[in-house]
Amino acid sequence: YTGDVRSVPALHEAIEAAQPEIVFHLAAQPLERASYEDPRATFETNVMGTVNLLEAVRSLPNVRAVVIITTDKCYENREWSYGYRESDPLGGFDPYSSSKACAELVSAAYRHSFFNPADHGMGHRVGVATARAGNVIGGGDWSEDRLIPDCVRAFSAGKTLVLRYPAAIRPRQHVLEPLSGYLWLAALLHERGPGYADAWNFGPDDRSVMSVEDVVRKVAALWGNGAYRLDDEGAPPVAGALKLDISRAHRELDW
Repeated sequence: YTGDVRSVPALHEAIEAAQPEIVFHLAAQPLERASYEDPRATFETNVMGTVNLLEAVRSLPNVRAVVIITTDKCYENREWSYGYRESDPLGGFDPYSSSKACAELVSAAYRHSFFNPADHGMGHRVGVATARAGNVIGGGDWSEDRLIPDCVRAFSAGKTLVLRYPAAIRPRQHVLEPLSGYLWLAALLHERGPGYADAWNFGPDDRSVMSVEDVVRKVAALWGNGAYRLDDEGAPPVAGALKLDISRAHRELDW
């Protein structure tokens, strides 16, 4: 389904027509700066879109696994130097991050109330998990405020790229890496049941974490004539340091 998750009849009709056994929920308003410009739409999409999806799942007898993709920014950011674990508090100081933390809480509420692992095989046969992935790069994403696409747009046009948060640290990974985690998590939910119905981090190891400026410097060097400058005037606040602890996915999912 590629339509608007806020449209309940269309969403339910599409899911009922497909009669899926596995559901991946990736619909979102995914941009921090856009969430400042339209917070209402951000919360409607990211929170109520998740509610609408899970309500549709409740009416379908064939569903066995639901993987809801949120974000690494769902954690209450305390500018720690070490990675956040799945058991750390949720939060979010901007509308986007807060909406994704809310989506995690919605998922946990539905998992406890309607798809409780303790009742699996009796009242239901559905496993609901959430995936908190680091910053993803890779082909196909041309949204604004994406670091690599912004580099390519500026450098290919011979323009100087403006960096607003040069020192910000993010857990960057290629798109195929978290996708492998999502697929494997769904397979485990489907085949082995509710023991995997929980929240999971998917990201790079700590050695792969880089600052914004470090990434842009490498891209500019590879491009050959890329130029950039620093300017954070008027930029909305964002987290400075963000890392994920992925040891649980390594240990329990063998990912």
